[in-house]
Amino acid sequence: MLIVADENIPLLEAFFGDMGQIRRVSGRTMSAADVRDADVLLVRSVTRVDKALLEGSRVRFVGTATIGTDHVDLAWLEQNGIRFSAAPGCNANSVAEYVLAVLSLYAELQVMDDWTQLSVGIVGAGNVGSELAEKLLRLGFTVKLCDPPRAMQEPDREHAFTSLEDALTCDVVTLHTPLTRNTAHPTYHMVDTPELAGLTPDQLLINAGRGGVISNSALSERLKQPDAPLVALDVWEQEPQISAELLSQVWLATPHIAGYSFEGKVRGTEMVYQAVCQFLGLPVRKKAGQFLPQPALSKAVFTSAADEQTAVWTALRACYDPRSDDARLRKVMRLARSGEEQGVAFDRLRRDYPVRRECSSLKVELKGSSRSLQDSFRAAGFRLHA
Repeated sequence: MLIVADENIPLLEAFFGDMGQIRRVSGRTMSAADVRDADVLLVRSVTRVDKALLEGSRVRFVGTATIGTDHVDLAWLEQNGIRFSAAPGCNANSVAEYVLAVLSLYAELQVMDDWTQLSVGIVGAGNVGSELAEKLLRLGFTVKLCDPPRAMQEPDREHAFTSLEDALTCDVVTLHTPLTRNTAHPTYHMVDTPELAGLTPDQLLINAGRGGVISNSALSERLKQPDAPLVALDVWEQEPQISAELLSQVWLATPHIAGYSFEGKVRGTEMVYQAVCQFLGLPVRKKAGQFLPQPALSKAVFTSAADEQTAVWTALRACYDPRSDDARLRKVMRLARSGEEQGVAFDRLRRDYPVRRECSSLKVELKGSSRSLQDSFRAAGFRLHA
């Protein structure tokens, strides 16, 4: 059996090495010739999977090690009897921790004594949005959830969903929707000129979902105005050839890596592995936990002298500080001499992304601390040393 896989999917040999031959190819440039003799195809979000790629091939199973499926023509796969599986929720915790880190930087910029005084509007209450909401609520933030499709399906929900207009009034607005067009509630350019006009300099807009959810041209125009909000973008329209002008305008910029924790990527591989085993009728013998190496930083100790907010921020940034990715992205874009070179550099940042571990990899010891501090660390996802 031949498995053709995106070269950036981690632990391919560990999970699939005993199933057959593995051929690694570039996901961005994957062609019909690359997959013609494949039995199983494993991709990420950078590969468009449709008739043009697969017609005439031997592929009978397609798996994407990502939460999104907008890069896959699901109807065509079904019509041609090709089994499909995604990895919903695999990197939800990674994205939630990305947003927490961004919030800590924003609160520090605003010189806030209590970051939980920020109200957070979460647009999209799927795996990522729900995970983020749970963390924020446990930490003590005020959260407003907006998800029109779920609002229609769950009219009697105990905690009602809010409208997009209401979510956009929060101190922080963070977007976590799929990219949809021909649906009852399309998200393509959901945030456009009218929505951007209502945001103020006292607000932060974060997009760690899909680039096309915000009209990047409208956003660029809005950021030229003196009363513009702060913006943190992890996803962009026209990736990998993103707008250099928009990059220069946003407060924080990262190269589509919010979900790139090592744990999140390995969970994605594991979920696709499980689906392939089911498709082939094989037992599931491997788990992600078998392949997680010891983290570079495994323990942190805080004494009774530690300020609660500062301690949590310090631990969050010890695991992940978005400013490093921001600096790398701005540097490579500055050095690139053309749009094509910028696209190559953008993809290279993702391909060669350093190992980033989640908060659960760090054991925190608190000496003489309050119950409140213990609760905050647990809410953020850290393990407490007994």
